[in-house]
Amino acid sequence: MAEESLDRKREALNALKHQVSMLEAEIDEQDIPRDWKPEKFYSAYYITTGFVLGGVAAMASLLFNVIGSTITGRNSLEIIRVYLTFPLGEQALKLGTAEGAKYVIGDGMIIALGCCLYIGTGMVLGTLFHVVISMFGENKSLTTRLVLGSVLGVVVWGVNYYLILSWLQPLLFGGNWITDNALLPWWVAAATHLVFGWTMALMAPIGAYTPYRRPTD
Repeated sequence: MAEESLDRKREALNALKHQVSMLEAEIDEQDIPRDWKPEKFYSAYYITTGFVLGGVAAMASLLFNVIGSTITGRNSLEIIRVYLTFPLGEQALKLGTAEGAKYVIGDGMIIALGCCLYIGTGMVLGTLFHVVISMFGENKSLTTRLVLGSVLGVVVWGVNYYLILSWLQPLLFGGNWITDNALLPWWVAAATHLVFGWTMALMAPIGAYTPYRRPTD
């Protein structure tokens, strides 16, 4: 009898332990903060959103160039032809003209691929712009974000054109068409980068991180 009583007590104790563990799990679940916030700057999130917003900003800067080139009497996609001189050399300047570039792929397709490459480059640069603008300009005025976008645009333009492409393109392709002011004036290139930076500054609040709020009963 004493042994049976001891077994019943053990079963009751095990049942109580199981109930306690269940109650502890429920309490732990309810103790999770409703608003999760990262302890530091959420770099991974802003890099991802910057990649997306960079594509939009690249399209805005491309549209700016198309309109500007048309007004000044140049080919509407002049910047894409100059941009394509990096992989194609001087032959890219003949794309879309009567001379044409004698490639198996048609001129129109090559220019379309150039536009995609231009937008893709903007998506990569967008990560840098969005991280910097958000890190130093989040919850600040639009003027502050525009100043940050302008500084970034000028710095990226100067580094890309005069510290990298000015020697890299002649080394690889035997010519210096991208930094040639006769083909692409310096102020046009700078304005293109400024439009990109301003667009990123305007869209920065769209890519701001908003903490997830757990629904309540």
